[in-house]
Amino acid sequence: MKAMTSKAIGPHLLLVFLTAAMNLPAQEWPQWRGPARDGVARSVDERSGWPEELTQKWAIEIGLGHSAPVVSGGKIYQFSRQGEDEVVSCLDPATGNVLWKQSYPAPYRMNSAATSHGKGPKSTPIVANGRITTFGISGILSSFDAATGELRWQKDFTDQFPATSPLYGTAMSPLVEDGVLIAHIGGPGQGALTAFTAETGDVQWSWAGDGPGYTSPIIVELDGVSQVVTHSEEHIVGIALTDGKLLWSIPFETAYVQNIVTPVVHNGNLIFSGLDKGIFAVKVTQTDSTWKTEKVWETNEHSMYMSSPVLVGDLMFGLSHKRRGQFFCLDARSGNTHWVSDGRQGDNAAILQVGDMLFLLTTEAQLIIARASEESFDTVRQYPVAESPTWAHHVVWGNRVLIKDKSTLTLWALK
Repeated sequence: MKAMTSKAIGPHLLLVFLTAAMNLPAQEWPQWRGPARDGVARSVDERSGWPEELTQKWAIEIGLGHSAPVVSGGKIYQFSRQGEDEVVSCLDPATGNVLWKQSYPAPYRMNSAATSHGKGPKSTPIVANGRITTFGISGILSSFDAATGELRWQKDFTDQFPATSPLYGTAMSPLVEDGVLIAHIGGPGQGALTAFTAETGDVQWSWAGDGPGYTSPIIVELDGVSQVVTHSEEHIVGIALTDGKLLWSIPFETAYVQNIVTPVVHNGNLIFSGLDKGIFAVKVTQTDSTWKTEKVWETNEHSMYMSSPVLVGDLMFGLSHKRRGQFFCLDARSGNTHWVSDGRQGDNAAILQVGDMLFLLTTEAQLIIARASEESFDTVRQYPVAESPTWAHHVVWGNRVLIKDKSTLTLWALK
C-alpha cells in the first residue's frame, strides 16, 4: 500500500482575503450535488436583494482538480492534487485555515484526448458517519477519519482489473447508504459496481456486468425495492441495494464512451440523458419478480453532456450541449419545452436549485443567478467568481458560495 503523509497547517497559510469570524450556517453538503444528490440547496435570504458584487471572504491555493468541495460537521473538505499526490484537506470555514491535510502518492498519465482537463481528481468525496471517502482519478478508494484525517482503509484494485479507471479518469462520486459504500471500480471493458462496508472496506456484493462510466449513481426505491441506478460503460442499470442483483438494464452508448449525467427522479419516473442522446423518461415496474422498463416520453430538442439537471416541481432545468451550451426548461411530465436560452453559454455548467432561484456556474467562472421560471430564462445577476475555469460543482451554503477553480478554493458572500 502506498505510504501516507499527514500534516497540520497553521494560521500562516497564505490567504488572498481573510475574515476573522463569520456567522456561518450549520448546513450539511456532504456529497455530490448535496444532501439528496439532487442539486437542491436551502433558500438564500433575499430580503435585502442581490448585491452588485460578491464579497470575497477568503481564498486559498488548494490544488488541482475538478472535485467539488463538501461541507459536514461545520468543516469544509476538499479533494485535490498537489504535484503527484492526491490530497484531502479539512478547512475551517471561518478563516480558510487548513485544520488537517492527508496525502498519498497518485502518479497519473492522462489520455491524450483529455490533457487539458489535467490529472484530476474529478470525483467528489462523501462524508458519512464520521468518515470521508475519496475516489482518486486512477481508482484509489480511500476512507479517512473526518475529525483527524487518519487513514482508515485504502484500496487501489490493481490486482483485480487490468485498468483501474475509465479512459479519461475516474469521475463517479461514491455514495453511502445505511453504512454501505457504493463505487463503480475498474476500467474499460472490465469493472464492477461494488458495495463495501463503509467502516471497514470489506466487500458486501459486486456486480461485474459492465465497466464504469463517469456517472455518479443515485439510490431510489422503485416498486418497493431500493436500487442503485446509474450509467455503466454501455448501459443504464438498476442494481438491488441489498444483494447486487441486476434488476433491469437499458443499452446506452455515447460517443467515446462518455456516459456522465446523473439521473433524476420525477413522480417515480427516471430521467436520463447523454451526449447526442436527447432526454427521456423511463418508468420501471415489477410483475411477478420480472422487471420492465417503459419509455414515458422523449425529446431530441435538448441533450445533456456533462451537466446534470435539477427539478423544481414539474419543471426540469438543465444545460444542453447544443449550440455550444444552451440552458433550457422543460415539463418533466411530458418532455415539452418551455424555453431555451441563447447559445454559447459555456462548455458545461453546474446547476443548483436554491429556493425559487437557480445558481448556474459556467466553466467560464460566471455565476448566474436566475429565476426558476417556466416563462423565460430570467437572469437576475451574473458574477465573475474566478480567474481560471470552474469545472467543479459549487456549494451554496446559506448566504455563502464555495467556488473551486483550477487550483483555488474561494468563499464568497452574497451580502
